[in-house]
This record gives sequence, C-alpha cells and structure tokens, in this order.
Amino acid sequence: MQEFGLKSQKSDLHDIGIKVKEAHWNLAQAALIEESIKNREGHLADTGALTVDTGKFTGRAPKDKFIVEDEKTKDTVWWGPVNQPISPANFDRILNKMTGYLEDKKVYIRDMYAGADKTHRLRVRFVNTYAWHNLFCYNMFLQPEEYKLDTFEPNFTVICCPDFKADPEHDGTRQENFAIVNFSRRMILIGGTQYSGEMKKGIFSVLNYILPQDEGVLSMHCSANMGIEERDTAIFFGLSGTGKTTLSADPNRLLIGDDEHGWTDKNVFNFEGGCYAKVIDLSHEKEPDIWDAIRYGAIVENTRFHDGTRNINYADSRVTENTRVSYPIEHIRNAISPSIGGIPKNIFFLTCDAFGVIPPILRLSKAQAMYHFISGYTSKVAGTEAGITEPEPVFSACFGAPFLPLHPAKYAEMLGTKMDQYQVNIWLVNTGWTGGPYGVGSRISLRYTRAMITAALSGVLDNVGYRTHSIFGAEIPLTCPNVPSEILSPRETWRNDVGFYKQANDLARRFIKNFEKYAENASAEILSGAPTPNAKYE
Repeated sequence: MQEFGLKSQKSDLHDIGIKVKEAHWNLAQAALIEESIKNREGHLADTGALTVDTGKFTGRAPKDKFIVEDEKTKDTVWWGPVNQPISPANFDRILNKMTGYLEDKKVYIRDMYAGADKTHRLRVRFVNTYAWHNLFCYNMFLQPEEYKLDTFEPNFTVICCPDFKADPEHDGTRQENFAIVNFSRRMILIGGTQYSGEMKKGIFSVLNYILPQDEGVLSMHCSANMGIEERDTAIFFGLSGTGKTTLSADPNRLLIGDDEHGWTDKNVFNFEGGCYAKVIDLSHEKEPDIWDAIRYGAIVENTRFHDGTRNINYADSRVTENTRVSYPIEHIRNAISPSIGGIPKNIFFLTCDAFGVIPPILRLSKAQAMYHFISGYTSKVAGTEAGITEPEPVFSACFGAPFLPLHPAKYAEMLGTKMDQYQVNIWLVNTGWTGGPYGVGSRISLRYTRAMITAALSGVLDNVGYRTHSIFGAEIPLTCPNVPSEILSPRETWRNDVGFYKQANDLARRFIKNFEKYAENASAEILSGAPTPNAKYE
C-alpha cells in the first residue's frame, strides 16, 4: 500500500489520511492520454483528440451541488435552491467513505493554478481516479513551472471519484451523485458523476466566494478579448445561445478567455488555462478556431464517429445536445499569454430576445446595468426543449446564477462601483428577433450585430444621437455605421404599435416578477433601473 504523497512533495494529503494503491503525480499530457486509452476510458479521433463519454450525466447536476454550512458560511452564503446546505458531519462522513474507497485505487494527482494574475490565483490539487479527468484539469487550468511542483502547497483540494456513490439516506445528499464545497476545509468532493465540468465550475464557485469578499476582485462568468493595436479590453456576458463565444472570438482581436474572469483595480484576468466549448453541429465554416483547436491534447465529450471512421460526427446528438470539447487556450491562434488584459472600456450583455422588443443595441445607465446584470435575461424559443411552444424568458443572475455563493446584489454593486471608477460603457445587445416575436419576426443579422459591436469598441457610438426606450428606459443610438437606421428601433420594425407595446409590457412585467426575490437585498439605485410598463397598453 503506497501512502498518498511522495517524499519529494513538500505538501500532500497525509493530514486527511488518504492512502492509495498507486499514485501518479503531474503526468505529462501524452502520458495521460496513454493512460486513458490503456484504462479504456476513451478513443483517439482522426485529429488526435481523445473522445470520451461521461455516462449518465452529460451536464452539471445543479440540484446535487452543496455547500457545507458552518460558522464561516452560515451568514455569508446566499442559501436557497442555488446554494443548498449540507452539514459538516455529512461532509466528514462522505470524505471518510471516499478515503476508504481510494485505498485500493490508482489515482492521478495534478497541481494547478486557477488565475492568470499571480496576486489572486488559487493553488489547486486535483485527485482523480480517471486519467482523462486529470487531462481535463491539465487543459482547463494553469500549469505551474516544473521547478515549483516539489514545493507546491495547495490552498484548495478537489477529490473526484466518479464511481464512488453516496448513500442519500445516511449522507444528506439528494441522490448518489454529489458535488460538495467545504470552504472551511478548503476541499471539493465530487462523486457519482463522470461529467468533467463539475470540477471546472466547482473551482469557479470557490473563486466567486473568495475573490469578492477577501480580495475585492469582481469575479465574472464572461468571455473577454483585447484589441491588437489599442489593447482595449472588452467583456462579453451572455447565457447559452446568445452568441458569447462567436462574438468574442474575433480574428481582429486577442482572446483573453472564453468563460471565467476576474476584474481587479489593475486588470482583467482569465481564471483558466483552456476553453470548454460546445461542439454540437460544429463546422469549420462556422467556428474555424474551435474546429482547428480539436487536435492532440483536446478532449471531446459524448460525440460519435461517422460509421467506419474515426471522424467525429458533430451533428450526432444521440447522446446529448451538450457535446463539448476542452483544449488548452494555446490551441487558439490569437490567444494572448499570459491571459491578462487591461481595465475594460466596454462591456456587452448579450441576450437572445425572442419577444422581439429589445433593440439590437442599448446603452445602459449605471442603475440599469446593475439591474440587468442581476436579471441576466435571455429566452428560449419553441422547439429548443420539449413543452416549449412559445417564447419563454430565462433569467440567470449575473449570467451565471448556479455558480454564485454570494447574493447577486454583491456582484452588481461591485460592477456599479467599477463603472463609476473607470467610466465604462455597458451595452445590452439583442442577438434575437426583430420585427415581431419568434415565429413572426426575423433573427437580427449577425453582420449587423458585429457592426454595432465594432462601432461601440471604436468609440463611434460615443458621438451619435440617442433616444430613450419608453419601457426599458435605456438609450437607443439613432445611427450606426453599416446598420440600417430602422433596424435600431424594434418598434419601427414591428409596424404595429399596439402589438409591440403589449409584448414589451409583457416582458417588462416578467423582469419585475423575476426581480422580486432579489429586491430585499438590492439598493434603491439598483431598483430604479427596472423597466416601466406603458400604462396605455396595460
């Protein structure tokens, strides 16, 4: 029996008494791929990428995510459906069971950083029973210099055992699968699920708790890029289907990161060292950068090959629509290293408005920006999910509600402070419908959206006239280069004032209803950013 930890390691897991049959520390990328194939965890595609399945769970299980409620967290965590409490006793019980489970197992240990800014990074030790999970960590986080590994001391530890299952009756979980964060013990336990994204989002949740409270850093679920010549930083927030990845992956700008960032008094920095992109219906024509990134070292989840080949069929959704690829950020040609940009000049909230009433671009006041940040609006359309027959609004606080341990107002207040401090423009960009709702109107042209973002980034929209949206209150530019003026006003594209205002009132009321659960903790300034339904059309 080999004790968990090597003599050359200054810090190990001896303090929690873990022993294992065989331990592999910080294996190289090629070695992990070989281990994955030898363990029958995956197959190589024709590009050299490793293809794997994640079993029963093809996505995160938010109802099975818990935070240990103790003296540290009881008055700081925003408890509720997003942040469910579990007792320290149940955490210890599960940890003890996992410790016994690991005694006759082979494990892969990886020491990584989360955070490109050295001042604010987290030192994380990952313990995996699957080699491909350890490769995922290699892809998604930042590799320490080799000479630092012997003295690496983690300040958070993640133990991920997909084949270990909890006993809900005795362990305080809902099901056999679980993801539990313990901020006092500085540990994350994951079991019963092979979905690798639980590790990524677990660390994101940790940073969302630590950075705003302890270090004054605004943590954000967003992508970010930077101008090649001006070096101006832009941030893109948006839920699935809003175009966040497409619009931030600009060949004329440098990619800082595609998903998780921190905003300090000096910079915007990427938390990660890789990308985790959806690949359903991927093609070289639509997403050339992602397509070219799927090569040796990348991991493709839950796809299938074309019959008789090793060519991945990206149109095949028989396993899930949530097919994904993880790869190191250096697989993207225009990625900047280190993944750090300056203070942002422009921030874009992306929404796919299927009601067709939000303009293609709006400039938000500070109050409106904080309100819309907490709201995190987009919409689902008919056919995207079973049972959806008409546009359905979706709200996710701060565009990442499942990963926020603190009340959303905390993050919104920090955003407002930074708007004042740095005179940042915040734009609400609708990539959805105009001329009517889904089924009546048409999708706003990507060409026009790109032109509006370019105009905002270049400062052109700082010098045009504006009018005020009568319900949402924000400013609509009167003109924008390469965009027909009538496109800028959704009311004009509808050609039906009564229909437009009824639909806009309906959406405004949904915003207000959704915000009720945040109102008690929101300032008067944030509340003043709410839409105002037009009484004439009530």
